[in-house]
Amino acid sequence: MTILEISGLTKSYGEGDDKRCVLQNVNLKVQEGEFIAIVGFSGSGKTTLISALAGLITSDKGGVIFRGKEVDSPAPERGVVFQSYSLLPWLTVSQNVQLAVDSVFKAKRKSERAQISDHYIEMVGLSHASDRRPAELSGGMRQRVAVARALAMRPDVLLMDEPLSALDALTRAKLQDEFADISQKEEKTIILVTNDVDEAILLADRIIPLKPGPNATFGTEFKVNLPRPRDRGAMNSDPEFTRLRAKVTEYLLKISPGQDAENETEQVSLPNIVPLAPKVKASKEELPAAYRREAEAINADRYLELSQLTKVYPTPQGPLTVVDNLSMNVKKGEFISLIGHSGCGKSTVLSMVSGLNDISGGAIILDGKHITQAGPDKAVVFQAPSLMPWLTAYENVALGVDKVYPNATANERDDVVRYYLARVGLAQAADTFAADLSNGMKQRVGIARAFALSPKVLLLDEPFGMLDSLTRWELQDLLMDVWKRTQVTAICVTHDVDEAILLADRVVMMSNGPNATIGNIMDVDLPRPRSRKALLDHPDYYAYREELLDFLEAYEGGANPSEEQLQSIQHKRAVRLARQKASVDAAE
Repeated sequence: MTILEISGLTKSYGEGDDKRCVLQNVNLKVQEGEFIAIVGFSGSGKTTLISALAGLITSDKGGVIFRGKEVDSPAPERGVVFQSYSLLPWLTVSQNVQLAVDSVFKAKRKSERAQISDHYIEMVGLSHASDRRPAELSGGMRQRVAVARALAMRPDVLLMDEPLSALDALTRAKLQDEFADISQKEEKTIILVTNDVDEAILLADRIIPLKPGPNATFGTEFKVNLPRPRDRGAMNSDPEFTRLRAKVTEYLLKISPGQDAENETEQVSLPNIVPLAPKVKASKEELPAAYRREAEAINADRYLELSQLTKVYPTPQGPLTVVDNLSMNVKKGEFISLIGHSGCGKSTVLSMVSGLNDISGGAIILDGKHITQAGPDKAVVFQAPSLMPWLTAYENVALGVDKVYPNATANERDDVVRYYLARVGLAQAADTFAADLSNGMKQRVGIARAFALSPKVLLLDEPFGMLDSLTRWELQDLLMDVWKRTQVTAICVTHDVDEAILLADRVVMMSNGPNATIGNIMDVDLPRPRSRKALLDHPDYYAYREELLDFLEAYEGGANPSEEQLQSIQHKRAVRLARQKASVDAAE
């Protein structure tokens, strides 16, 4: 039975010459109890579509029909969770959820309403924080409150606009499982807007791409023929999952509106100039012999050393050891991915390596010298781009270049700025003010700025964490393209399993905090240069992916598994790789 229908929905914004059609003739029928995942790019109109389904905006043409009646206003039977949470800051977690419950279930006794609120607060893992106000919560925790509030209203249809995008991997997985459980046990109809292909496959009955705007409409539909309940670990070994994942990913890449940075780089070449903090370029023959000798690493196998690294923070309850006795050597030109659950100290380690955060114990040595302070030889790309909004993209990159290349001519410094802006696909947007750039474009500027410093080590702290998955794919490929030309030593903090494998020579997995340290190290023996499509086609890719997922599951809920458990995970990958190799050899 059809519970909700979108019929010829068209929506525009603006007037006259400024009028822009966001959605064009969108049509969809949703059956009762069905789980629909709509995937799309930033700016494709996903939020506009959810707002129309919720009755928050009116369409220009067509409309939405819910249980046979046209939707013209919001109603509690259509619960909504947006990407940005809207909580009342003066109320506690419990009171924010209770407010919604009280408005919908006025006929129920006070004790019953409180029980409903408590149930959904517990579901999202916030029972311990029920008396806190939003200002005392992290961004992810605030979003969990918004999810609990929508669920507590017990709507017939749950409309979700990327509700999990701000959450860490563990919390996201927990809520994904809860959404799947609600969908099945309560036969809840759910429409989820997401840019995470794995999330869509895990949860949905149908995956429907929304083509890039303007004039966005639905593209090719994909049915998810995987039995329920679905286990993310077991699915990883399912041929139907890998086939469907590849098909959806390839389709999204095909319709991607991304820019082609490769063509733009022909406009300028990188000049032969020496930065203030020298390093070896990938093309050594372009540099003077004296400079090459001076810039050679003292020890390429231990170019970056983290020795018994410890970080302790004072708290009202006493000293808190966040990172405890962490040791690791990074080779020159190596790319390390650092992964683990929230609170395991990943960003703390990165901030200590950058010199932005003092160490409490141990040592960090970069190219034979102890790191004691921040500097341009340690370039950092943060989750938020941190640009000067009143400056152009060019000027934001030039700020660092002018400091790092003091002996270069103005023309040479100009070439450096324009080269890296071109490499990240922003040659045509160099004179655009940062305030006028999209989030994805701002992060491109941040990447260009970091590489333009010609650093000894590049540090990336979840650089794509605030972006939708599809923009993230594009920027991951872009990062790989720029990195392969410079071979700069790099460490990237991420909670994205696929990102970790795509980027890294080694994936370093951290144990849970407090007292976090290295739990496991996985060598990624996949050919470079890498592309997303090549990885999806590589027979070994899913063995690496399975090991990371198993590792994260082993540490779920604050557990710290035994050495035997970790060795078992590594052995499982080794067996799978051996089996795949034997199969390939037999086929040949």
